[in-house]
Amino acid sequence: MAVKFFGQFLVEKGIVSREALLKAIELQETVNLKFGETALAMELISEADVERVHKAQWSADLQFGDMAVQLGIINETQMHQVLTRQKNSHLYLGEALIQVGALERESLDGYLQEFKVDQSPYVTDKTDIPPGVINQEMWGMLADLTYKMLGRIANLTVRPGQCQLVNHLAPNCLIAAIEITGQLNARYLLSVSAGAREAIARAMLSQESLEGEPQELLDDTIAEFINVVCGNFSAKAAQLGKTVEIEPPQLIQPDAGNVNSATGQKGLLFPFHLADGELIEAAIFINA
Repeated sequence: MAVKFFGQFLVEKGIVSREALLKAIELQETVNLKFGETALAMELISEADVERVHKAQWSADLQFGDMAVQLGIINETQMHQVLTRQKNSHLYLGEALIQVGALERESLDGYLQEFKVDQSPYVTDKTDIPPGVINQEMWGMLADLTYKMLGRIANLTVRPGQCQLVNHLAPNCLIAAIEITGQLNARYLLSVSAGAREAIARAMLSQESLEGEPQELLDDTIAEFINVVCGNFSAKAAQLGKTVEIEPPQLIQPDAGNVNSATGQKGLLFPFHLADGELIEAAIFINA
């Protein structure tokens, strides 16, 4: 068993085909509009407003609606109107599969229960860091920021796995690293598969297609992404009375082999699973 999404579970069990799943996901994408898309459809904001909010989210840990209110683009009442529209129109995957003819309605609850049992060892609503790690709250916050930014900035749907103690990070398509210094000392690393790198690059560059783009540009988007994550971490740490500085990001190519923690460091590994089977891992090598 492993962390997976409901659709993956159904395909692996042979309950629905991959083609049917993709059809249901496409239906969801036409119905489940993001906050900005919904606000656009309601004529509450403009395309320029959407871009302005997205850029502002790079430097603040706020959801789209909250950021739009903070920027004065919409008011609180309008934000709740958008949220209500989203809630009332949301299409869950099970219902989408029924609508495309891949599932019978009477069987859905049973499959959902099977999926819940299958995933119960992996479900987590908080970041549990193993005992004996100093500044647990701070490193949990950094992992949580990574999770949030993968959704808000990279537009990725991810499921977090359980935190593990490690002494190295295995090579991947690309690893980006940042040194954290000051009152907190650690090395933060983000490891991405090829598909995850492309998904993040598309979102960061606001491009649907990356055809013809050089690899260096795609790599740079991962460096910029961890810069955003760690910049937000530095700001939040300051609010909690911790002075933190971050060094410029470095890129580590797969031919470099394992990235090992230094002597005396403790390594925390936070896996983030994507719906298409791609994997992103965040590691924090902490100076004990």
